[in-house]
Amino acid sequence: MRKQTNVRKIAKLLASLSEDEIVDFLEGFLSPKELESLDNRLKIVKLLKQGYSQRQIAREVGVGIATVTRGSNMIREGHFDYV
Repeated sequence: MRKQTNVRKIAKLLASLSEDEIVDFLEGFLSPKELESLDNRLKIVKLLKQGYSQRQIAREVGVGIATVTRGSNMIREGHFDYV
């Protein structure tokens, strides 16, 4: 099992916050580039689940094919069922 201690701490913190508090936390905690990356990854997962090809997604989102492949692999491993 992967070490997830820090991820779990952050998850518990986020779960205890309101939506506005989560937005405030994320905007303060992450750089604009990191926020953009999160947004792109969410777009990638949604487009993969809609059946778009990895190449189409890479072009549409403006990321490398490796980034899209990573999202595809995570879906195949059972992540993102809730997205």
